[in-house]
Amino acid sequence: MKSILLVEDELVISRVLKAYLQKAGYDVWQAVDGIEALRLFDENKPDLVLLDVMLPERNGWEILQYIREKSACPVIMITALGQTDQKLMGLNEGADDYITKPFVAEEVVARVNAVLRRSAILIQDQETRIFGSLKINFHSHKVTLHGLDVQLHPRDLSLLLFLAQNPNQTFTRDQLIDQVWGMDYGGSDRAVDLAIKRIRKTLENWPPSEGEIKTLRGVGYQFCVYQK
Repeated sequence: MKSILLVEDELVISRVLKAYLQKAGYDVWQAVDGIEALRLFDENKPDLVLLDVMLPERNGWEILQYIREKSACPVIMITALGQTDQKLMGLNEGADDYITKPFVAEEVVARVNAVLRRSAILIQDQETRIFGSLKINFHSHKVTLHGLDVQLHPRDLSLLLFLAQNPNQTFTRDQLIDQVWGMDYGGSDRAVDLAIKRIRKTLENWPPSEGEIKTLRGVGYQFCVYQK
C-alpha cells in the first residue's frame, strides 16, 4: 500500500483529504507544521508528499528543498497562492505538481494517482548503456556519472530515461509531455524546459565531448551522444 505524507495546517482541509486518500487505498500521515513534517518524512519515508506552502515553523519551500536534498520522493505543492510565478517557483525547485486552493478533493486524489503512475514508469529495455562517463541502467533506473550515483526526482529521471533510450532523436515539448507527463497533463509545456534545466545542472560534469542534452530552437530537445 502506497503512503502519503499530508502537510496541511488547516485541520478541516487535512481531515477531508485524509478521508479521500484513505478511501482511495493510501496510508496517510498528517503534519500540521514544518517541524512535524520533517520528522514524519524522515521516520516514514512516504511514497508521496502533499505539501502546503504556508505553514508554521518551516514553510513549504524550505521543506521541499530539504526533501530534494536527500530524496526523489514525488511532491505536490498545495497553496492558496495562484500566481504563475509561484507555480513556476515550485516546479523549478523540484515539485512534481501544483494544486491551488480552493480545490475538489477528488481532483487531488486524481493528481496523486497520476504523479505516482509517472514516478513508477518502467522502461522495458533492461540494457545498461554507457555514454562516456555517464552510465544509465534502464531497468533499475540507476544513473551514475564518473562512478557516482546521480539523484534526480522521479519526473526528471523519467524524462532523462526516455531521452537516453532514444539518443540523437529530436522530440518536441508536446511529444515529451505525452511520453513523460502523460496525456492527462493539463499544465504548461514550460514544465519541460524547467525539467531539462534541472537535468543539465545535475549532469553539468558530463564532458561535452561525450554528449549533451541539446536544444534545437523551434523544434525541441535531443539527447545528443558523441561517444558510447
